[in-house]
Formats: sequence, C-alpha cells, structure tokens
Amino acid sequence: MMLRWTLAARLALIVIIGFSVVAILVISVLYMTSIRETEAIRPTPERLVALAVLIERIETDQRGPVLEAVSSPQFVVRTEPAGWSSQSQSTALPQAELRGLYAAALAGRAVDITAPPDQRSNPWFPRLSRLTANATEYQIALRTGETLVVDAYSRLPVTPLGLPIGFGAGIFGTIVALLALLVMQRETRPLARLAAAVDRVDLTVDPPLLPQAHRSAPEIRAVISAFNRLQGRLSEMLRARMSLIGGIAHDVRTFATRLRLRVEQIPDPAEQQRAIADIDDMIRLLDDALLSSRAGAGGPSQEMVEFASLVRAEADDWRKQGQAVDVTSEGAVNDAIVLGDRLSLRRVIANIVDNAIKYGHLAHVGMSLGHETVVVTVDDEGPGIPADQRQAMLEPFNRLETSRNRSTGGAGLGLAVVRSLVEAHGGSVEIAAAPSGGARVIVELPIFRAA
Repeated sequence: MMLRWTLAARLALIVIIGFSVVAILVISVLYMTSIRETEAIRPTPERLVALAVLIERIETDQRGPVLEAVSSPQFVVRTEPAGWSSQSQSTALPQAELRGLYAAALAGRAVDITAPPDQRSNPWFPRLSRLTANATEYQIALRTGETLVVDAYSRLPVTPLGLPIGFGAGIFGTIVALLALLVMQRETRPLARLAAAVDRVDLTVDPPLLPQAHRSAPEIRAVISAFNRLQGRLSEMLRARMSLIGGIAHDVRTFATRLRLRVEQIPDPAEQQRAIADIDDMIRLLDDALLSSRAGAGGPSQEMVEFASLVRAEADDWRKQGQAVDVTSEGAVNDAIVLGDRLSLRRVIANIVDNAIKYGHLAHVGMSLGHETVVVTVDDEGPGIPADQRQAMLEPFNRLETSRNRSTGGAGLGLAVVRSLVEAHGGSVEIAAAPSGGARVIVELPIFRAA
C-alpha cells in the first residue's frame, strides 16, 4: 500500500535529508583534512636530529633563546631535566612504525611518540578541545641525560568557547529550520481541514461553513472563503434543480394518469395494451431519471438490510411473473448485513435482472462474500457486451442498440441508475463476461460491522 505523505511531512523529510547530506559531507571533509594535516605537521626526522644535536651542543643556561627561536604556536620545543616522567596520554597513532622511522635517524637516541596533555583546553569542552588541537608529542632522550620534547600542533580554528567555527551557525540554522517546520505545519493544517470538509460535503442540507484561519497566510484564507462560497452556490443550484425535477415529475404523473384513463376508452384491446405499456414505460423512465439525479444529491436513508433475503425476494417476484431467474449463494452470505436504503437496493437488483432478462432471456444470480463486502453477480446468456463498451454502458442514456427503438430495449438508464445507487452506498459496479458468453454485472457492497 502506498504511503500518503502530507505536505509538511515531505518538506520535513527534505530538510532532514538535506541536513544529513551536508553533515556527512562536512564530517568527511573534516576527517580527510585532519588526516592530511596530521601528516603535514609531522617534523621530518632530519629536523629532529638537527634539533637534538643543536641542543646537546649548547649549555643548559644558554638554551632559552635558541628554544624560543625554533618554537612557534604550532611547533613548541622544550627540554626537560633528567628523570622527567611524561604525563602524556596514550594515542591511537601507529607508534611502532613512526618510532622506528625516527629512531633510525636519531642514531641511538630513544624516542617516544604520544599525544600531549593540552594545557590550552577549554574547561567547558575539554574533550572537544583536545580533538581540535590535532597534536603529536615527540620525546627524544638526549645524550646529556635530558629529554627534548617537541609538541607539533595543527589547531582547528575555534571560538572562545572551544567550539569549531561554524558550529554555532549550524545550531542556529537547525533551530531556525525546526521553527520553520512548526510554522509550516501550522500553515498547512487549514488545508487538511479543507480536504476533510470537501469529503463531508452534503448539498442536501445547508452546508456548514469552514471556519476561517485568521492567523494563516492570505492565500489560505482566500481558498477557505472561496470554498465556503462554492458550497453555498452548489447547494442553491441543487435545491433549485431538485425543485424543478420534482415539479416536472408531479405534472408528468398527473398527465400520465389522465392519459391512462383515456386509453381505457380505446375499443381495440391490442391497441389499448400497447398504449398502456407505453405509458408504463414513460413512468418508469421518469422514475429512473429521478433516481439517477437524486442518487448524487446526498447519501441515501440508512437501515440494516439482510441483503441475501432482499435478493431472494426480488428473484421470487420475477419468477412469479414467469421469468427465468435462479439464485445461488456461497459461504455465510445469509448473515451479511448492508447499511442502506432498502428500496434503493431492491431497485439495483431489479434493474440488473431486468437487463439480463431483456437482453439474455434469463438471469443467473450469484451471491458470495468478498473482503468485508458482499458480492452479487448477475449473468445472462445473451450476446454479451464488448470490452471497449462496458464502461460506457454505466453512463446515462447509453445503449448497445443505438436506434433508440423502445421495442429493442429501454432508454439506457437502467445500469446508470444501478451505478449511482451502488456508489451512493459506498460500493462499486463492474461489467464483465459471463462464462456462458453473455454479460456479467458484478455489484460489490460493504458489509456493516457493529463497532
């Protein structure tokens, strides 16, 4: 199942991924730079040999100016008296390899390589300060018994608090981004309410207005106002349409009743029956048109309907009229309850069976259970419906036989009414091919489950 990310979630994901990529790149660059700088600050063995020889040749009281001359903030040189013990911390440097490299050049002078104790570490962030120092300490045993100590530093630029430069800007940017996400979440919340309101629109009653988001952006407020105006206009249009249809239906029924009374005065029985059939077809067409128009104008009335019993009752009515209709069922379909309008559901079954009998001479009705649904299939033994025209048959006034001759079928509203009523009940309708070669109409309706 595809996940549905909200706009706020997508933007937050973009920001998080962006920060992660930048952080990884910065760490990688810092790591690579640190390795190169560590290699660059290592004094050459020749330089240490020259320093050791120079210090050994100078008297102890005269070494101060020389040590200052050869020292710098990144290269600190000092001597320690005999018996001096280092307080340096252990390091993860490859000491054996480096020690061998320098020992070979120092001609018998003992050498040790460690990480120096950082005297300039920040009290707030001592460990971070030691990491930014990037230092190596060389301890060389002079032939005079003293120890030459060389501390090689390559300090990263830091703030007075001991933090790397740019760290504070990163923290500030992160806080700003989080605040921006919170503001964005607040700004998009009215859009979520708007989407929910669209799903709840019921134009059969006065639609409730969506509350204005006074603290949101002007564009959001404009969308909400436009939606409220649209609801009002659609509701007025629907009421006017239903009033017009209701008035026309009333007047047409009145004229049909008068015409029926006059038809009974026709002396020829055959002509009289044909006229009565035409009037009945006209009234049925009017009923279908009314059902089709009302199905999309709000949800149907709801009651708990034993759907299997309803289908069997409708099939019994057709059999009493001498039509070939049989019903089969699978599983526990007899216990299926559908929440909806009983008359509308009977009209669904009646229209499908009527189509099957009219075009396929009989109707095979089958009932089964789907995934939280009850499925009804109606097969006939007619010529079937071509695959490229099946969807069109669910639209109003569409027929395979295009002559519009009433003797060859109805007005093309039967399946359109089925589709409208089924979708109003939260179900679906589909046309397929029956195993016998005829048409198969499949109706699927949700089963009611008590909470």
